[in-house]
Amino acid sequence: MRHEVIVGVERRRFWPDEMKLSILREVGVCGATVTDIALRHDVTRQHIYQWRRQMKDKGLWPELEGISFLALDAPEQPVTSLPKTEGNLPAEIGFANGRTLRCPPGMAEADIMGLIRLVETA
Repeated sequence: MRHEVIVGVERRRFWPDEMKLSILREVGVCGATVTDIALRHDVTRQHIYQWRRQMKDKGLWPELEGISFLALDAPEQPVTSLPKTEGNLPAEIGFANGRTLRCPPGMAEADIMGLIRLVETA
Protein backbone atom coordinates (compact mmCIF):
# COMPACT_ATOMS: atom_id res chain seq x y z
CA MET A 1 0.00 0.00 0.00
CA ARG A 2 1.34 3.39 -1.01
CA HIS A 3 0.63 6.67 0.82
CA GLU A 4 1.49 10.12 -0.35
CA VAL A 5 2.03 13.01 2.01
CA ILE A 6 1.72 16.46 0.47
CA VAL A 7 3.71 19.06 2.32
CA GLY A 8 3.43 22.72 1.44
CA VAL A 9 0.92 25.17 0.14
CA GLU A 10 -1.94 24.01 -2.02
CA ARG A 11 -1.43 24.99 -5.65
CA ARG A 12 -4.94 26.35 -6.23
CA ARG A 13 -4.94 30.15 -6.21
CA PHE A 14 -7.66 32.77 -6.23
CA TRP A 15 -7.44 35.48 -8.88
CA PRO A 16 -9.65 38.55 -8.41
CA ASP A 17 -11.30 39.96 -11.56
CA GLU A 18 -9.11 43.09 -11.45
CA MET A 19 -5.95 40.98 -11.56
CA LYS A 20 -7.33 38.79 -14.36
CA LEU A 21 -8.16 41.89 -16.41
CA SER A 22 -4.71 43.32 -15.76
CA ILE A 23 -3.09 40.11 -17.01
CA LEU A 24 -5.41 39.95 -20.04
CA ARG A 25 -4.51 43.52 -21.03
CA GLU A 26 -0.82 42.54 -21.24
CA VAL A 27 -1.47 40.20 -24.20
CA GLY A 28 -0.37 41.87 -27.41
CA VAL A 29 1.53 44.73 -25.78
CA CYS A 30 4.93 45.01 -27.46
CA GLY A 31 4.22 41.75 -29.27
CA ALA A 32 3.69 39.68 -26.10
CA THR A 33 1.89 36.42 -26.85
CA VAL A 34 -0.51 34.49 -24.64
CA THR A 35 2.33 32.06 -23.94
CA ASP A 36 4.67 34.87 -22.85
CA ILE A 37 2.09 36.30 -20.46
CA ALA A 38 1.18 32.88 -19.07
CA LEU A 39 4.85 32.15 -18.32
CA ARG A 40 5.34 35.58 -16.78
CA HIS A 41 2.45 35.05 -14.34
CA ASP A 42 2.99 31.31 -13.75
CA VAL A 43 -0.35 30.22 -15.21
CA THR A 44 -1.25 28.07 -18.18
CA ARG A 45 -2.29 29.47 -21.56
CA GLN A 46 -5.69 27.88 -20.98
CA HIS A 47 -6.13 30.13 -17.94
CA ILE A 48 -5.72 33.20 -20.15
CA TYR A 49 -8.30 31.96 -22.66
CA GLN A 50 -10.68 30.86 -19.90
CA TRP A 51 -10.38 34.22 -18.12
CA ARG A 52 -11.06 36.06 -21.37
CA ARG A 53 -14.25 34.04 -21.87
CA GLN A 54 -15.29 34.61 -18.21
CA MET A 55 -14.71 38.35 -18.49
CA LYS A 56 -16.76 38.47 -21.72
CA ASP A 57 -19.58 36.60 -20.00
CA LYS A 58 -19.50 39.10 -17.12
CA GLY A 59 -19.42 42.03 -19.53
CA LEU A 60 -16.00 43.19 -18.33
CA TRP A 61 -14.10 42.38 -21.55
CA PRO A 62 -15.11 43.95 -24.86
CA GLU A 63 -16.57 41.53 -27.34
CA LEU A 64 -15.75 42.40 -30.92
CA GLU A 65 -18.59 41.93 -33.35
CA GLY A 66 -17.75 41.34 -36.98
CA ILE A 67 -15.34 43.68 -38.70
CA SER A 68 -13.82 46.63 -36.88
CA PHE A 69 -12.41 49.72 -38.56
CA LEU A 70 -9.88 52.02 -36.97
CA ALA A 71 -9.68 55.69 -37.84
CA LEU A 72 -6.38 56.78 -39.35
CA ASP A 73 -4.94 60.22 -38.91
CA ALA A 74 -3.40 60.58 -42.33
CA PRO A 75 -1.10 63.54 -42.91
CA GLU A 76 -2.54 66.15 -45.22
CA GLN A 77 -0.72 65.99 -48.53
CA PRO A 78 -1.77 68.12 -51.46
CA VAL A 79 -2.85 66.17 -54.51
CA THR A 80 -1.77 68.04 -57.61
CA SER A 81 -4.06 66.33 -60.08
CA LEU A 82 -6.57 63.53 -60.09
CA PRO A 83 -6.91 61.01 -62.86
CA LYS A 84 -9.50 61.86 -65.46
CA THR A 85 -11.87 59.16 -66.57
CA GLU A 86 -13.15 58.84 -70.08
CA GLY A 87 -16.89 58.22 -70.28
CA ASN A 88 -18.11 55.65 -67.80
CA LEU A 89 -14.80 53.90 -67.23
CA PRO A 90 -13.57 53.48 -63.63
CA ALA A 91 -10.42 55.34 -62.56
CA GLU A 92 -7.48 53.12 -61.65
CA ILE A 93 -4.61 54.59 -59.63
CA GLY A 94 -1.34 52.69 -59.12
CA PHE A 95 0.88 53.44 -56.11
CA ALA A 96 4.60 52.99 -55.53
CA ASN A 97 3.90 50.45 -52.77
CA GLY A 98 2.25 48.14 -55.34
CA ARG A 99 -1.34 48.82 -54.33
CA THR A 100 -4.02 49.77 -56.82
CA LEU A 101 -7.06 51.91 -56.12
CA ARG A 102 -10.08 51.53 -58.40
CA CYS A 103 -12.75 54.21 -58.18
CA PRO A 104 -16.17 54.04 -59.81
CA PRO A 105 -17.02 56.68 -62.41
CA GLY A 106 -18.59 59.81 -61.01
CA MET A 107 -17.02 59.48 -57.55
CA ALA A 108 -16.54 62.81 -55.77
CA GLU A 109 -13.07 64.32 -55.96
CA ALA A 110 -12.88 64.80 -52.19
CA ASP A 111 -13.66 61.11 -51.63
CA ILE A 112 -10.97 60.04 -54.10
CA MET A 113 -8.39 62.30 -52.42
CA GLY A 114 -9.29 60.84 -49.02
CA LEU A 115 -8.88 57.31 -50.34
CA ILE A 116 -5.53 58.19 -51.90
CA ARG A 117 -4.26 59.49 -48.55
CA LEU A 118 -5.42 56.35 -46.78
CA VAL A 119 -3.85 53.99 -49.31
CA GLU A 120 -0.54 55.89 -49.22
CA THR A 121 -0.33 55.69 -45.42
CA ALA A 122 -1.46 52.04 -45.11
